[in-house]
Amino acid sequence: MPATPPASAPAASAPAPASAASPPRVGGATGRRANPWLTLVAVSFGLFMVQLDGAVVAIANPEIGRTLRASTADLQWVTNAYLLALAATLILGGKLGDRFGRRTFYTAGIAGFTLASVAIGLAGSIEGVIAFRAAQGLFGGLLMPNTLGLLRAVFPPRRFGMAVGIWAMVSTVSAALGPIVGGLLVEHVSWESVFFVNAPIGVLALLVSAAVLPESRSPEGPRRFDVAGVVLLAAGLLAAVFGVVKGETWGWTSPGTLGAVAAGVALLAVFARYETRVAHPLLPMRLFRNRSLSVGTVVTALNFFVMLGVIFFVMLYLQNVRGHTPVEAGVRTLPLSCASLVAAPLGAALTGRFGPRLTMPLGMLLQAAAAFGMLTWETGSPYTTMWPPFIALGLGVGMVLAASSDAIVGQAPVRDSGVAGGLQATALQVGGALGTSVLVSLIGGRVGSTLNGELIRAGVPEPVAAGLAEAMDAVAMGVAPVSADMPGPLRAAVVEGSGQAFMGGVHLAATVTGVLCLLGAALAAAGLRSRTGPVRD
Repeated sequence: MPATPPASAPAASAPAPASAASPPRVGGATGRRANPWLTLVAVSFGLFMVQLDGAVVAIANPEIGRTLRASTADLQWVTNAYLLALAATLILGGKLGDRFGRRTFYTAGIAGFTLASVAIGLAGSIEGVIAFRAAQGLFGGLLMPNTLGLLRAVFPPRRFGMAVGIWAMVSTVSAALGPIVGGLLVEHVSWESVFFVNAPIGVLALLVSAAVLPESRSPEGPRRFDVAGVVLLAAGLLAAVFGVVKGETWGWTSPGTLGAVAAGVALLAVFARYETRVAHPLLPMRLFRNRSLSVGTVVTALNFFVMLGVIFFVMLYLQNVRGHTPVEAGVRTLPLSCASLVAAPLGAALTGRFGPRLTMPLGMLLQAAAAFGMLTWETGSPYTTMWPPFIALGLGVGMVLAASSDAIVGQAPVRDSGVAGGLQATALQVGGALGTSVLVSLIGGRVGSTLNGELIRAGVPEPVAAGLAEAMDAVAMGVAPVSADMPGPLRAAVVEGSGQAFMGGVHLAATVTGVLCLLGAALAAAGLRSRTGPVRD
């Protein structure tokens, strides 16, 4: 047996290469040796909590409205307050983590998100719910980008893709489980319980993080913080996202919508110009010199445009047209969850071997196939026509999410990994907001132009059909405008005509989605390289 050197022996002149047996130390670390896989476990808890919460709130909204006597506009702000606060702080949260410590801001985000969740359940008023939902968004903006920043700091490049695959799997599965968990809690406990459930998850996440997470930050020394950049970016994103989320209710050509979006775009243009002139920018524009990062950002936004937009109208179809409860609807989308579970690590493995140029277009083509498959759906379609598009959608979303993380965070320098994580998360949120608003608007517009004709074709007398035109908004959500005093034949005719009008809107939304997916596949195939390297100064 070779003799062990004495404690006073000098260190070897050359450090041993990082390996699973000897985890790497993290730049700027406090002394704790980083275990990459334990780091992945720790950040998965926070990611699971945030993604699950986002999915269950939609299920809880109707009960929140009934209990707190909230208007439709109030319920919209339950979602929009969170979305606006999150979009405005994601890149800032990543930058703060890069500069002052990713573990510090990740754990601060978990603690704040957990406390805000409990406060929502205790609020007792719709105003309190909205205020604390905004607080959730602020703390989510600290948490989300630093999950990827921490992974980028501890995983070597050859293993980062697999780590991202597992990260994407946790993200997609938690979001897909949301309707089932939310439905069970709302039906059998209370709407408050969908927020209280975050308390044990958050406490567990904090305990695991304290035990295993290393601190990591940019190795560069103190430098001036880009306050003006923070203000410009936050104002631009707030204005643009506000215009997007209100476009469906205000109208896409209304002065309010156009003014908000135009103001947001103008502020973001000023921000981009300013960032090229400041010594230490909030979002270094040099990152976009990498074509994979730039294309990956666009396709990432499109990926969540498809996922959140399609899931929104699919849930309307399953619950309001087919009559399933939230839990039953969630169970019927399990093929999507299972496909995502498979696709994320598979996409990461394929990306690691062939690069995102293969997996990203493939994922978008699968989503296109899912969208075009939905064109076969009718008001009474059997489930056998539904699960194949669910599987294709889950496979496509999971693959693109894994590939886009490699194309964005994997191509950024380690010192900018938090900012890159914030950029990806911002693209996800903006894309999701656009998807929900745009596709709902398409369905509503189609219903408005066809409802009268579909009702008449279904056997509704013309005067009655004309009177039901005011129920267009309900029909656009899949709800037939029937009443208890309607004769049976008339009731059946109204249900049939309303269902046909709604399905016409769904088919239009699915067609537009499929075309966008094909364009995204073409962009990814043309704009990505098979092998890319990180951005360099």
